[in-house]
Amino acid sequence: MESATTTVFDWAPYIREEPDGAASLSFLVDGVTCGGCVARIESALAKEPGVVKARVNLTAKRLGLTWRPGETDPVTLAEKVTALGYRLVPFDPAALDSGDDQRQRFLLRALAVAGFAAANVMLLSVAVWAGYGQEMGPVTRDLLHWVSALIALPAIAYSGRPFFYSAAGVLRHGAINMDVPISLAVLLAAMMSLFQTASGAEHVYFDSAVALLFFLLVGRYLDCRARGRVRSAAHHMLAMKAVAVTVVTDDGASRIVPPESVTPGMTVLVVAGEQVPVDGVVSDGASDVDTGLISGETVPAAIGEGDRVFAGTLNLTGALRLRVTAVGEGTLLAEIARLVELAEQGRARYVVIADRAARIYAPLVHTLALLTFMGWMAFSEVGWQAALLNAIAVLIITCPCALGLAVPVVQVLACGRLLRNGILLKSATALERLAEAGHVVFDKTGTLTGGCPELLHEGEWTEAELAAAALATASRHPLARALCRAAPEVVAAMGVKEIPGCGLEAGAVRLGSRAFTGVADDGTTNDGTAGQGPELWLSRPGVAPVCFAFSDSLREDAVQVVAALKARGLSVSLLSGDRKAAVAAVAEKLGIADWKAECTPAEKLDRLQELKNQGHRVMMVGDGLNDAPALAGAFVSLSPADAPDISQTSADAVFQGSRLAPVVEILDVARRSAQLVKQNFALAFLYNAVTIPLAVAGLVTPLLAAVAMSLSSLAVMGNSLRLAARRGAAGIS
Repeated sequence: MESATTTVFDWAPYIREEPDGAASLSFLVDGVTCGGCVARIESALAKEPGVVKARVNLTAKRLGLTWRPGETDPVTLAEKVTALGYRLVPFDPAALDSGDDQRQRFLLRALAVAGFAAANVMLLSVAVWAGYGQEMGPVTRDLLHWVSALIALPAIAYSGRPFFYSAAGVLRHGAINMDVPISLAVLLAAMMSLFQTASGAEHVYFDSAVALLFFLLVGRYLDCRARGRVRSAAHHMLAMKAVAVTVVTDDGASRIVPPESVTPGMTVLVVAGEQVPVDGVVSDGASDVDTGLISGETVPAAIGEGDRVFAGTLNLTGALRLRVTAVGEGTLLAEIARLVELAEQGRARYVVIADRAARIYAPLVHTLALLTFMGWMAFSEVGWQAALLNAIAVLIITCPCALGLAVPVVQVLACGRLLRNGILLKSATALERLAEAGHVVFDKTGTLTGGCPELLHEGEWTEAELAAAALATASRHPLARALCRAAPEVVAAMGVKEIPGCGLEAGAVRLGSRAFTGVADDGTTNDGTAGQGPELWLSRPGVAPVCFAFSDSLREDAVQVVAALKARGLSVSLLSGDRKAAVAAVAEKLGIADWKAECTPAEKLDRLQELKNQGHRVMMVGDGLNDAPALAGAFVSLSPADAPDISQTSADAVFQGSRLAPVVEILDVARRSAQLVKQNFALAFLYNAVTIPLAVAGLVTPLLAAVAMSLSSLAVMGNSLRLAARRGAAGIS
């Protein structure tokens, strides 16, 4: 890492105000290489007064910081991190991409130099080894050793910079990261070989030192490439922000301005093929918009005047004029990015384990290497050179890269895969809890059903039915709107009065519930059939009442989803506040034996507590205001994106679209993620359990240690990447 310097920034434009009065800011941290760096920064900031939360995302090199204004400020906190040897700048996804490209080129050049040097030094070493059988003289041997030194030492000085810069940066500030033992191992091998060459010794290790560096760089380069692929989903979304916006002025002229110059109320033009730069409402035009980023739907949505569109979506076919409702950090895209970042950075149980292991790594590995050297010196006669080589092997082989990658890579990949399927995680521990869920409780209306009632009507419309539709125009009630939509022609009635919770009346004519219209509640409609869905009644003096029955159809894949949940070993229940007849009909269609109707919010919460007492870990899926207590009280919860804000706030995850398949997808991803994390931990611990004793016993050379260390990190990364395959939930069409 290059020297960390204190740069003066104006942080004010980047600060966000939180609902609780705190302030938050995201930094890009230069020089973060391992879990030890993460732990060092977080622990230092946690000790500062006024800091509410500090969390470093190792994959995105992003520091999310929340503090209480008046007790501290971003300048003070930035200086605290800078004093540890890291450089902070405002987080910019474009700058991160550019920095990664430069780092990859830097590593590739270093790798090329190390590879060239390793090949040539190895050829010279082969000549020396062959000379032992051909009576090579000491002068020729020493000459070849010096030529090897002339090739190896400049190559090490150049190619070792990725490790040396990082190690020097943290050492200057009294800290240690994983590049310190690596640099120490490479320099010790090179300096010992130079000493041996100057002393005219028979054996030198320039070939091992350069090859060691070559394989370390191979691992570091591949790791850098893989981290770019595993980049946080939040980063990818933030990188989609528009770089220019076309604003239409009041006189009809258009001009291109930067995004920060756009304010709510302005009119912007989005042509076909352009990314929507703001949240807004269509004021003119029609088009097809790819909303996959927001909704998870693969089919473009038809958009017309009055429809809402969101930043990050793609306008496909026609030009649109939008009245701006939100820009920048106020857009839905920015809000989703913040929630995804929260889920990626959160301290889940396995993250805490990995962080603690990384924190004790540095003192442990140096102590172990020193004990190895002292043990070989005290209890063997191999000499200090061999003892030092064994200590070098221990320094390299104990690098905790695999352990540091075990959890965050899986977390980031899981968040990204779920986001591509229209599922947004809001809690850092949601994945772990979802993996442990064994019982699913559904709400009915708006969750298992579409939540949009449709009138059941056949044949010609009568005069009475048209009169009812005329009354319905005066209300925004969902059933009244459904009646208006179904009527062939509607003439608004005058003098209509709406009585909240009851219905509509115009003189002696009433439209509303059975009780409001005076119809006896015998459980049947006017044709004698049992009413299972919502209904409205029309009553007029001297005329028989007329019933309008509505249906709220099941989501198109509800049957398959419930069957898939049962196939995965989960038990399913249905709790609804709707009438018994309607709930029973839905439960029968879905094959749900455990159901309860006419539940109050308190009764739903009580039922969840009963299930908890029985040993069940319950996932609640609901959308209504009455579901908010149950969503908050469940072991883990899920809510549709069209649910009220309070329900979405109470849930641990939100899914987009009209299908229920995300319920199965999120459970599958959570279970798969838990398996991969455990596998990664097993790989990391197995690697250390096998290789460390071998290194201490002198059975591993520094070169083999470098190969093993790189392979362990790549094995963990490769195992985690299996989660990235985009596959639909099995059993769901």
